Amino acid sequence: MADSSSSGSPRAGIFPSGGLQSGPETNPSLGGTPVGGATAAVGLGGTALGGATAAAAGAAGMRERIVNAAYDLFARRGVRDVGINELISRSGVAKATFYRHFASKDELVLAFLEQRDRVWTVNAIVGEARRRADTPEQQLLAIFDVFSDWFRRTDFEACSFINVLLEMGATHPLGRASIDYLAKIRGHVKQLADEAGLERTEDFSRSWHILMKGSIISAAEGDLEAAMRARQLAGWLIEHHRA
Repeated sequence: MADSSSSGSPRAGIFPSGGLQSGPETNPSLGGTPVGGATAAVGLGGTALGGATAAAAGAAGMRERIVNAAYDLFARRGVRDVGINELISRSGVAKATFYRHFASKDELVLAFLEQRDRVWTVNAIVGEARRRADTPEQQLLAIFDVFSDWFRRTDFEACSFINVLLEMGATHPLGRASIDYLAKIRGHVKQLADEAGLERTEDFSRSWHILMKGSIISAAEGDLEAAMRARQLAGWLIEHHRA
């Protein structure tokens, strides 16, 4: 239910599609530096007091590296077009490391969808809309101002939740997960509507979400004014739900 590009880091701006670009996998040697560059704490007799912590941090770093590498691939090309070998190559980890963290590609897609919700829905869309306006009503409308900027980007990639749902189907686990994340978007809209004192906010959030999803599809067709068309309709919808 979402950027300027920069090399080796998440894309600048409010719509990061890419993740952290990672180098080749490295393993700490005895007396060396653990993965991630943190030096283990060494106590009396040369014992690494922080060894377990460093190992856990290294494992978490490997998982994050894989998810970051997958983020841009899945956001731009969907699920089926991206293969395991490409994911392993892009993340720069060994095949054994990949499967240690993700038993299947579907597991990685679920991690991608979770990150997409955090990066795109919560921060790039809802968070940015809240930053752009002062009142809940204006923050609702600002969603389409954010969309307008997004639709004009050369790297506009549409909504990953819609894309995965349509690609995999509503009965597939990835399709069901996408439906859940789309419902979370409606939850954010409903919260703003509640804060604005609107009536029938559950119905409102569903109608509002239709405007959001419809404008995204229209933008994918090439209509750069889709967000502003939806914004006008959104103003009428707010009037219809005033207390």
